[in-house]
Amino acid sequence: MKGISLITSVAVLVALALSLVLPGPAALRAEGKIEKKPYGTTADGVAVEEYTLTNANGMEVKVITYGGIITSIKVPDRYGNMANVALGFDNLKDYETKNPYFGCITGRYANRIAKGKFTLDGVEYTLAINNPPNALHGGLKGFDKQVWKAKEITSAEGVGLELTYLSPDGEEGYPGNLDVKVVYLLTDNNEIRMDYTATTDKPTVVNLTNHTYFNLSGEGSGTIYDHILMINADRYTPDDETLIPTGELAPVEGTPFDFRVPKAIGPGQRSNHPQIVIGRGYDHNWVLNRPSFEDKSLIIAARLYDPASGRVLEVWTTEPGIQFYAGNFLDGTLYGPSGRSYRQSDGLALETQHFPDSPNKPNFPSTVLRPGETYQTTTIFKFATD
Repeated sequence: MKGISLITSVAVLVALALSLVLPGPAALRAEGKIEKKPYGTTADGVAVEEYTLTNANGMEVKVITYGGIITSIKVPDRYGNMANVALGFDNLKDYETKNPYFGCITGRYANRIAKGKFTLDGVEYTLAINNPPNALHGGLKGFDKQVWKAKEITSAEGVGLELTYLSPDGEEGYPGNLDVKVVYLLTDNNEIRMDYTATTDKPTVVNLTNHTYFNLSGEGSGTIYDHILMINADRYTPDDETLIPTGELAPVEGTPFDFRVPKAIGPGQRSNHPQIVIGRGYDHNWVLNRPSFEDKSLIIAARLYDPASGRVLEVWTTEPGIQFYAGNFLDGTLYGPSGRSYRQSDGLALETQHFPDSPNKPNFPSTVLRPGETYQTTTIFKFATD
């Protein structure tokens, strides 16, 4: 017994010694941190905070509570050099007065609703026309212009923020009190995981996404023409002349919309295809390859590669569609943190979503949310190098 006791005592002492010199799970994540500081005050007098999330690899994401906006994403290139790959501003006033949806949470309904009208359970609802002749991204004061409540998160996977907002019944014309939660988690795998949930007390429509503009060469570095894009979709939704889907699910084969095999963005963006002319470039929804619209498994939607820097962005989602927008309406009048102006195609957005104008298209996946149900979607931006 004494022998066993001695062995046990030695084992305990060794374990204690090792615990002092070997890193445990918390120590392995010691570099993962969250920093908070004031970001200014809105024109309405509401204080806005900025949170800087940093993972164990040194990847850095900045988020402000105004619009839940991701203002900066710093990731390494193939040589380990860090750069911000997200377009944006360096001050709150520009986000309030000039923002073309850089980095924000868009809602209640991301993308367009035709003529700002939809009918639900026999009742017609009228929305603000902020993208004539249609409603766009939730209206005049959508989720991108609200100040969200923030709660810091730490987990075994990384660090993040829980953002919440209660959208009152009738806000921007939408029915129901909508209780919304968006969680941004920066993982130690260089992923930004975004989990969206919402509940309502009246039947309503919901379609949420993040509208970050990416340039993997770095913010302010020029066009995304040479970026190589893959989109996991055999079909897309062609638009009418007002950028509202016609209702057709058209094959991409034989068109500039075929990104099933990775290819450079530039040639298609500059083509004379009628749909490209309508959108002034790529500004369309792709129908992701799924067994059915009811399938909600997490699949890869797109892969973006920048040959110059070696940076790679993979977009994974539970959503049925993705809007690829090539920054067509950037006109050189906006300036980012680099001090350089943003011109057409200096950044692109990959917006995971339900399809545009779904409330008026019965053949599209439904965006209706009813009391007792929970709206729930996940999207992941995963960064790597090649």
